[in-house]
Amino acid sequence: MSHSHAGGGHSHHQEHHFRSTEAVRDVVIGMSDGLTVPFALAAGLSGAHVGTSVVVLAGLAEIAAGSIAMGLGGYLAAKTDAEHYENELQREIRETRELPEKEKAEVEEVFEGFGLTKEQMRPVVATIIADEKRWVDFMMKFELNLEAPDPGRAARSASTIAVSYIVGGLIPLAPYFTIHELDRALIASVAVTLSALCVFGGVKARFTGIPIWRGALQTTLIGGVAAAAAFSIARLFR
Repeated sequence: MSHSHAGGGHSHHQEHHFRSTEAVRDVVIGMSDGLTVPFALAAGLSGAHVGTSVVVLAGLAEIAAGSIAMGLGGYLAAKTDAEHYENELQREIRETRELPEKEKAEVEEVFEGFGLTKEQMRPVVATIIADEKRWVDFMMKFELNLEAPDPGRAARSASTIAVSYIVGGLIPLAPYFTIHELDRALIASVAVTLSALCVFGGVKARFTGIPIWRGALQTTLIGGVAAAAAFSIARLFR
């Protein structure tokens, strides 16, 4: 009894870990594009010398469209993962019923990889294959490296990405709400957005394991180059 309780605690911790990792990834996806795309759009429109109200309206329209598109993309990606897991699960169930010897050999291969001898693995393998659900779960995890998807993942992923995109997109637009002189608004937008990109790049690097300074530099450069390109093109065709 106590043994199964301990196992439950472990799976809860593992599930929490996976969820937090997925949430961080969704925030990163949304914020990256949210900071970069509206920033480039605002810079491009500033280069074309339109009024600040036009920059704000176009920026808000882009944020609305972008957040919906990105959110839907996240939703579909999570749904595809869930469908892939379900297809593999049904295939494993079918194989344990139709090809039990082959599937048993695959269980033994997993334990051989852990360095167990035939004698050591025999009782463990017998215990696993005695229960179909346990057998299939074992194959999904150790042969295919697939974790059971969280049923709420798709909706949560979509909303996290969309909200992160909106938050990111409002940062480069914020100066245009309060400063009505285009050039000053652009300078303020560049300052706040590059600062935000730098901080965000550093935070992202901390989660992805690359040096913080490199993550900050890369993210800032990408956003800066995109905005500079949009600004230059708009100036060229003005």
